[in-house]
Amino acid sequence: MVRWEPGARDRLQAAAIALFLERGYEETTVQDIAAAAGLTERTFFRHYADKREVLFGGGEAYRTGFIEGIDQAPTGSSALDLVSAGLVAGSAFFTAERRPWSRNRQRVIDANPALQEREARKRAVLADAMDAALRERGVDEVEARLVAEIGSAVFSTAFRRWLSADEERPLADIELELLDRLRALMPAGAPT
Repeated sequence: MVRWEPGARDRLQAAAIALFLERGYEETTVQDIAAAAGLTERTFFRHYADKREVLFGGGEAYRTGFIEGIDQAPTGSSALDLVSAGLVAGSAFFTAERRPWSRNRQRVIDANPALQEREARKRAVLADAMDAALRERGVDEVEARLVAEIGSAVFSTAFRRWLSADEERPLADIELELLDRLRALMPAGAPT
């Protein structure tokens, strides 16, 4: 086995996804992943705490985009417009190059209830982060929570659509379409 080689993290990730899809998440061990990547278990643990982190690592990086979008939105923006800015900024993490891996990742998660719970927790953490960012911008506590939950639901729905086999639009376009549909559901004159 190679002691050190550049690209080990990417190789481990690719090997893990391939094995999860082939054998199932529960049936794949860290040893299997390391061997398939041509690396040692020790190298695996230098990059990931456990095999779940192959699927869920990097959460902080993607949440940062959402928060920066809210922070950088124009002064005087409505709470929904702040979340919209956060969604668009956060979607930059999900590039077209990332879509094939994300589709495979979701297939693995969809096949495992424990991973589905972890994914739901990840989305709840995103809602909490947006809630805090909205309150930092002076949005009322109750309104901030409601709009953060809406933002999380829009992201989740848009992300599922972005992953579908026939979808090629950027995630931000899907999010903005869903926000427009949401606004259309509100009666005329309702605050946004």
